[in-house]
Amino acid sequence: MLRLRSAAVDRIVRLSGAPPSAVAPVRRELRGSKLPDLLLDRGAGPPFARELPQGALLYLLIRLLRPARVVETGVRPGYSTAWLLAALEANGFGELTSLGPGPTEGRVRGVADAPIGQMVAPRLRSRWTLVLGNTEARLRSLLDRGDRIDLFFYDNGPDPRRAALELKWAWAALSPRGVLLAHRVDAHPAWADFCRAQGVEPQILDPGPPPLGALGMAPRR
Repeated sequence: MLRLRSAAVDRIVRLSGAPPSAVAPVRRELRGSKLPDLLLDRGAGPPFARELPQGALLYLLIRLLRPARVVETGVRPGYSTAWLLAALEANGFGELTSLGPGPTEGRVRGVADAPIGQMVAPRLRSRWTLVLGNTEARLRSLLDRGDRIDLFFYDNGPDPRRAALELKWAWAALSPRGVLLAHRVDAHPAWADFCRAQGVEPQILDPGPPPLGALGMAPRR
């Protein structure tokens, strides 16, 4: 269920700067993880279950990168949020700020009716700040706090203008080792345009579905 594509794992190693030997212990954690069952119990139906391997990739990236500050936009039931928080908890380090609720357009059936953060178990919430009010002004205030971001996850729907804006702002707020993630990069041209503006072809961490893009600030090897 949590089988990881080798190419995606290799990309995460490069993005994080961690040694390849760091992957095996996290793979063992994932094999013994109760999080997939917890997510299913908290309402993650078949469409979310198909994304379990991608959730595991988020976990692996957090475990290897060891970010101090993570920001995600577009949170709704909190599927990806739960994976991010579980990895931060395993690190014993780092905080996640989520801006939501995200739009429902293009999302799996039933998401519109799910309470915000439904899939995030109480035991995972100690490192989580949920900011309600999914506006550009609210995002700018989060990004302008002063401390740099080590990981930014765009999951804020298919509006290409909003996606382009968030990617641009987040890139400027990343730390020197920061990583930019974008979910469903096939939904609009913003990710491809952003990558080309940085002088690289569109960077895909995992083809999915849905495809997940990733670009790091550190020089690419």
